[in-house]
Amino acid sequence: MKFLDQAKIYIRSGNGGAGSVSFRREKFIPNGGPDGGDGGKGGDVWVESADGLNTLIDFRYQQHFKAATGNHGQGRQMHGAKGEDVVLRVPVGTQVLDEDKETVLVDLDEAGMKVKLLSGGNGGWGNTRFKGPVNQAPRHANPGQEGQERWIWLRLKLIADIGLAGLPNAGKSTFLSAVSAARPKVADYPFTTLTPNLGMVDLSPSERFVIADIPGLIEGASEGAGLGTRFLGHVERSASLIHLIDGTQDDVVDAYRIIRGELEAYGEGLADKVEILALNKIDALTPEAREEKAAELEAVAGRRPYLVSGVSGEGVTELLRAAWAEVKKTRGEVSDEGEHVIPETPGGWQP
Repeated sequence: MKFLDQAKIYIRSGNGGAGSVSFRREKFIPNGGPDGGDGGKGGDVWVESADGLNTLIDFRYQQHFKAATGNHGQGRQMHGAKGEDVVLRVPVGTQVLDEDKETVLVDLDEAGMKVKLLSGGNGGWGNTRFKGPVNQAPRHANPGQEGQERWIWLRLKLIADIGLAGLPNAGKSTFLSAVSAARPKVADYPFTTLTPNLGMVDLSPSERFVIADIPGLIEGASEGAGLGTRFLGHVERSASLIHLIDGTQDDVVDAYRIIRGELEAYGEGLADKVEILALNKIDALTPEAREEKAAELEAVAGRRPYLVSGVSGEGVTELLRAAWAEVKKTRGEVSDEGEHVIPETPGGWQP
């Protein structure tokens, strides 16, 4: 299934049904009078967040959604039925934006949320509504009210507890495939990852969280270089970020500064998130090179990075435990003032 995180669609609620002009014509009732029924209400347009969806691809092939018109009224004071609603089923984390693509109308950040976007038009009154002592035989009825219409944008921001950030070829996809059941494409050239990937990490039956791997950033991404910052929105909801740095490159400090600069340029609070720094691919480094590059990163970041390898699994447990501690803080399960104890994973953990 192709990944699509933005779609522009047209929605329209249904028109109200017209009222009826009718008179009773029954045997032995000489003065039957008006008996036209009201028209039915037009269908509404709803948006609902549903589990099991992770893309907006359904809106790639259908962009127009129109609710049904209410049924017209009939004689014998029979009112028309309500028009059928339209329900847009979208992934959890979808935002509904106005046509300007900036004003957020609805943020569906929980499963099962259902919000009405447009109301259908009211049905018209039948001629029964207009009878009175003066006008005892009204011969007119109201038409149904027109429905509403508008263009909207759907923008998906994946719900993940931890986001992976780093330059292309930093080993993010390899790391994700090692710690979860996700199988993103892995290759030895930059920009292998073209769309975000999600993976569920199971530390124990009661310790689970979701990691989002987004395409790599390069210098100038905030100005559109490479794939730009389009996919950074998928980690806006994350509790914290794991910043992976390729330990095999010459200048790890420059790699760190590039990503930090792009996060700050993007805004939306990404630069303020808790950052878990990790030096990746240490299986390809000598012990001396590990310490040298870790010291360089510690000098610029102010904290010692985790030393990990997505291939051999070295240091992965400690990194995941640190990430889980941040997830628990976000979920309100522990306080910031509590002791930062990293417990052992029951039964151990293997990549």
